[in-house]
Amino acid sequence: MLLDIDLTNPPVNPADTLKQVTETIITQLQSDPETFWHSAVQSMITFGLKVLAALLIYIIGSWLIGRIKKILQRSFTRRNTERTIASFTTSAVTISLTVLLIIITVSTLGVDTTSLAALLAAGGMAIGMALSGTVQNFAGGIMLLLFKPFKAGDWIDAQGVSGTVMEVNITATKVLTLDNRVVVLPNGALSNGTIDNYSARPLRLIQWTVSVAYGSDADGCIQTIKDMLASEPRVLKEDTDTDQLYKEFNASNYQLSTIGYKMDKIPAPLVALKELGANDITFVVRCWTRASDYWPVFFEMNKRFYTELPQHGYQFAYPHVDVTMVNAQ
Repeated sequence: MLLDIDLTNPPVNPADTLKQVTETIITQLQSDPETFWHSAVQSMITFGLKVLAALLIYIIGSWLIGRIKKILQRSFTRRNTERTIASFTTSAVTISLTVLLIIITVSTLGVDTTSLAALLAAGGMAIGMALSGTVQNFAGGIMLLLFKPFKAGDWIDAQGVSGTVMEVNITATKVLTLDNRVVVLPNGALSNGTIDNYSARPLRLIQWTVSVAYGSDADGCIQTIKDMLASEPRVLKEDTDTDQLYKEFNASNYQLSTIGYKMDKIPAPLVALKELGANDITFVVRCWTRASDYWPVFFEMNKRFYTELPQHGYQFAYPHVDVTMVNAQ
C-alpha cells in the first residue's frame, strides 16, 4: 500500500527521522511515480493557494491598519488631544493590530498558532512583572495628560519639590528648581500625591502681617497701609476688569471651563487689626494681584512697609523689658 504524503502538513512524529522520511519518499517514487507526482502537484497547488491567501490577507490587513492609523490621527488632531497620548495610543493600536495580522497570516498557511499565542501571553506577563514600576508611571502619565492638573510653564509644589514644569511625558515630569536643578518626578507617585499648582488660576491673594508698637494710632496705621497699597499699580483694585484678566490668562491655552470659579469683582484690599500681642499689635494685610506678579508685589511691599511706616511715625515693636531703678537709701 502506497503512502500518501501531504507536503503542506507533514506528519509530526518525534520517532521519524529525516532518513526515514527520505526513504519513504524514494520508495513511493519507485513503486508508483505517477501517483507520487500527482499527490505532490496537488499538495503544491494547495500550499500555493494558502500562500496566495496569506499574502492577500496580509496586504488587505496592512491597508486596513494604515487606514485606522490615519483615522485615529485625524480624530486626535480634531479634538486637540495631548500629543503624547495621541502618539502612544496610535502606536499601541497599530502594533496590536499588526501582531494580530501576523498571527492570522501564519495560521492561514496551516501553522498551529496555539503555541505562538501562549508564548506571546507568557512573554507579556513576564515583561509586565519586570516593568511593574514603569507600568505604574505610565498609568500615572496617562492620568496627568488626560486631566491636566498642570502644564509646561506652571509653577508647582509636589513630592517635596518646588519649581517650574519643563516637560510632561508619558512616564515622568521634569521640574526646574530655583537653583537651576532639573528634578525628574515619576508620574506614578506624582499622580497619586498632592499637587499644588500656583499658576493654574489668573489671580492670587497676597497676605502680610505687620506688627507695630503699642501706643500707635490703629486707624491711622490702617489708612497709611491702604494708601501704600493704592499707590502700587500691580495691586488689583475693585474696578479692575476681570473679564479682560481672564481673557489674557486663557491665551496661554487654558479654557474657562477648566479654570472653574471666576471672580466677577476684585475684593478691595483688606487691612485689619488681627492680634494684640505681648509686645505689639498686629495688622493683617491682604490684596489681590495677577499670579505672575505675586512675588514681585510681595517683596516690594515688604520693603515699603519697612521703610515707609517708620517715616509716618509707626515704629516696629520688638521684645524688650522696661527696668526701673529705685535709688534705695
